Amino acid sequence: MNKFFFILLVLVGLRVQSQSNGVAEKGFGIVNLERHQFKLDLLSPGISYELGLFRNQSISTALGLGMAAYEPGYVFGLAMNNRYRYYHNFRSRTNKGKNVSGNSGNYIAAAQAIFFSQARLTTNIIGPDDFNVGFYGMVYGIQRTYEKGFNFNAELGMGYYQGDGIQSGYGPLIGFTFGWVATKRKSRKPTFD
Repeated sequence: MNKFFFILLVLVGLRVQSQSNGVAEKGFGIVNLERHQFKLDLLSPGISYELGLFRNQSISTALGLGMAAYEPGYVFGLAMNNRYRYYHNFRSRTNKGKNVSGNSGNYIAAAQAIFFSQARLTTNIIGPDDFNVGFYGMVYGIQRTYEKGFNFNAELGMGYYQGDGIQSGYGPLIGFTFGWVATKRKSRKPTFD
């Protein structure tokens, strides 16, 4: 768990540095980011919720099917994914007249995922029947929400898989979701202070 907080600290440090270089948006309110966004994931059945914290930072949690694939093997089943996202391109998307509604942007995130033993569908990892796997790392993601509410999110990252009762190791995290945003979204016209 200490690795997750270290990654979070690094991410906050990057945000402070980017603000000093004039990259971040001005002020503290939320301009382009949705305050609350609830999504139904259709490809890997599940749900997700994203809470806007600051102008370009949010936290999100999702529950759905996922796969952990690292050095000892793979686990496929129900997973809980948590992110602390920093959207870095709202300004450039706004300047180009592109959609930022529904948190449409690119982000860097501190990532955590938990793969539960009780909801595991299959695995090839040798060990006890009852084990959990946790992921702690960083991901780069792209999220787009379209006019009718359809949404896709793609992520690629790397991190440490911590086994509970099994071997730990390093590996990638690849994620793709396609779903529908069930909450009302801000206007599709970009706004920026």
